[in-house]
Amino acid sequence: MSSSSARDGSRMKIAVCWKWVSLDREHEFDERWAGVSAADEAALEVALAVRDSVGGETEIVVLGLGPADADDVLRSAAAAGATTARRIDASTELDSSTVARALAGQLSDVDLVLCGDYSIDRGTGSVPAFIAAELGIAQALGLVEVETTAPDAPAMRVVRRLDGGRREVLDVALPAVLSVEGSVARLRRAPLTAALTARTAPLDVITGPHGRPAESEIHPYRPRPRTLPAPAGDTLSRVRAILDVGGTESHAETVTLEPAAAAHRILEQLHEWGYREEPAP
Repeated sequence: MSSSSARDGSRMKIAVCWKWVSLDREHEFDERWAGVSAADEAALEVALAVRDSVGGETEIVVLGLGPADADDVLRSAAAAGATTARRIDASTELDSSTVARALAGQLSDVDLVLCGDYSIDRGTGSVPAFIAAELGIAQALGLVEVETTAPDAPAMRVVRRLDGGRREVLDVALPAVLSVEGSVARLRRAPLTAALTARTAPLDVITGPHGRPAESEIHPYRPRPRTLPAPAGDTLSRVRAILDVGGTESHAETVTLEPAAAAHRILEQLHEWGYREEPAP
């Protein structure tokens, strides 16, 4: 991973990860039911806008994972202005962590990774987070605004959507993984000459994972039984205690902790309540 951001006007490398999906898997391939999402296209437009601001020799690599049917979509990315379009030849039904591992393997020396917040099959949207974990870099997900007009700034200013219509403004230091919503930008139209040239342009094709999709087994929740002491007092008091009638004790607690400490506290509480068999590490 690049140790210093190229936003000082020198060379910058941006990777845009696209997820190609075919919605009709039971019949012969039909391009009307396949492609990438508006969020994926928005990610490419953000990359192009950053390059417009940074200038210099900024490189944009569009990286997709899927079968040969995805080639035309990747060529459209090259026509829109991407420096390189590259496809990892693999099944689109792999689990998110496997997809992210395959993508991350092609993302060395990248200053910025841009992804769509969702795919056209409305999957989990977890691939960007997995990519950030694989690369060990910062992440900001579900963005509704990305500032692309300050190439000399030490960090990118972004806005993330929160519950209840709220917004959170973040300054994200590079390298980082950002995922954007489709409303962030609309992909520019490719010039006619570029579109015609891209139709027959060669693509870099890399062999990827071809294992079976990961299968998980889901079990119903079975909390561990806990032995509770019998309530004391007369009959009415014991019944009220069992039914918690008129009880004033609250189990809610508000704490302010750093992220790592908060995660440890949650795991401890889940163990105490019987949701986890193992105590927090």
